[in-house]
Formats: sequence, structure tokens, C-alpha cells
Amino acid sequence: MSKLHEKGLERVGFVILGLFALACVIPFIIMISASFTDEIVILKEGYSLIPKAISLTSYRYLLSSWAEILRAYGITILITVVGTAVSLTINMLLAWPLSRNTLRFRNIFNFYVVFTLLFNGGLVPTYLIYTQYLGIKNTLFALIIPNLLLNGFAVMLVRNYFSTSIPNELIESAKIDGAGEFRTFRTIVIPMSLPILATIGLLTALAYWNDWFNGLVYINKKELFSLQNILNRILTDVQFLKSYNLGSMSPGKPLPSETIRMSLATIAVFPVLCAYPFFQKYFVKGIALGALKG
Repeated sequence: MSKLHEKGLERVGFVILGLFALACVIPFIIMISASFTDEIVILKEGYSLIPKAISLTSYRYLLSSWAEILRAYGITILITVVGTAVSLTINMLLAWPLSRNTLRFRNIFNFYVVFTLLFNGGLVPTYLIYTQYLGIKNTLFALIIPNLLLNGFAVMLVRNYFSTSIPNELIESAKIDGAGEFRTFRTIVIPMSLPILATIGLLTALAYWNDWFNGLVYINKKELFSLQNILNRILTDVQFLKSYNLGSMSPGKPLPSETIRMSLATIAVFPVLCAYPFFQKYFVKGIALGALKG
């Protein structure tokens, strides 16, 4: 194939990728634009990339609950940071021995992890265990432990990364030099595993940030509501008031339910959009290496 053809194919590839990237970005632009658009304009003309009539009504309404939103932000940041750190630690400590051929009953433990990906005990038994036996209802532990703290898919990704990317010769050399298992893991394995750690960390952080189910099931105190739960409650209140014509921002202007929905989505997704570029270079590499069969 001539160089001219190669350059032509390369340009076509760039165009296709550029269009795909644009298709991914446009919904976010429309969402942000709609949050700053007048409700009446959206109802009459629909959504657009550029606001046709700028309005801050939805954000003014949200500012009336700024204390609750700010507290929910703090709780969400706390559970995201703590949950991601603890989850990464547990996943790595489980994945490392599973990646070692010297582990006795290795296949049984691997089967147990895979089994959890296919079956679970159901909501009712899980709820009873967490509330009656562990007593985590209406505590921050209820937002950290259930469903998110340990994930079999993440364990398999990390295990496969260890199996394919950590040379056995390097581990044996460390043992010859007198390094124990924990020291080898701390000084060799962890520094060589930054791509998969960043990948699993990002996936776990997104799961914690976007989680609303744990708060819905295990939290009754509004002081412990996460960001997703408090935003969902605000949206439910707006829909209720609008359906019964019980609320308005001013005479003749109903509550802007459509723009409030877009504003809530913007508030929730903005921190994620800011953090994602810092992990992007590790994300693709970690997924590709971790998905290889060990």
C-alpha cells in the first residue's frame, strides 16, 4: 500500500473518530444549554445547542435549597473518596493472590468470584443482613458497603492485569533478595499497576458518585442524602407541584420542570467531566491490558 493511500485512510479514520467524539459531546452541550434556556422557549421550540432565550430561573429555584445541595455534595465527595480507596485496596488484595499460580485452591476461589457476577441473594435477604445484622441503616456505611465496595468484575480485571503485566522473573528476583510477599506487593506490584488502578478507580468512583439506590433503600434521614438522592427528591417535588398546579416562580409562570431537570443533570455531571481527562490516558490502557485472558 502506497504512502498516499495510508495517509488517506488515516485521514478517514480521524474524520470518523472526530464525528464519533462530536456525537458524544453534543448531548452534554444541549443539556447545559437547556439549563440556561427559558422554559417556555423549550416547550415551544425544543432543545438547541445555543440558548435562544437565556434564563437563570431553574438555578434560582435550586439556590433555594443550596444548603441541602451543598451538604449532599460533601457527603457524596466523602463516600466517593473513602469508598474508592477502600474498594481499590480490597480488590487488589484479593486479585493479587488469585493471579498467583502458587495459591492453593486457586480455581475454587476464582469460581467463587465469578459466581458472584452471575447470581446474588436478592434485595430482601440483602436488606435484612445489612439492616438487622450489620446495623448500617441510616449511616454513611450504607452508602459505601452495599453493592459497591467489592466487585467481581473489577477483581477479574485486576487479576488478569497482574497475570499478564507483572513478570514472574521480577517477583522471583525480589524473593531471592529477601523481600516478603507484602513488601513485593507494595514496592513492585503496586507501582507497576498504575494503569489498572486508575481504570478501576475511575469506574468505582463513577459508581459511587452516581449511586442513588443505596440511599433510596437504606437512608431515611435527609441529613445523610447523597447528591443523587437530594437531586432526585427536588425533581420529584417539582413534578408533584406542577402536576397539581401548586407552585410557581412568579405570577403566570409555572415551575420550570424541564430546565430544572437539565440543571440537576448539569450539577451532578460537572465534577465528573472535570475529573475524567486526568484519568483518560490510564483508562484505555488499563481496560485493554486487564481484559486480556490470564
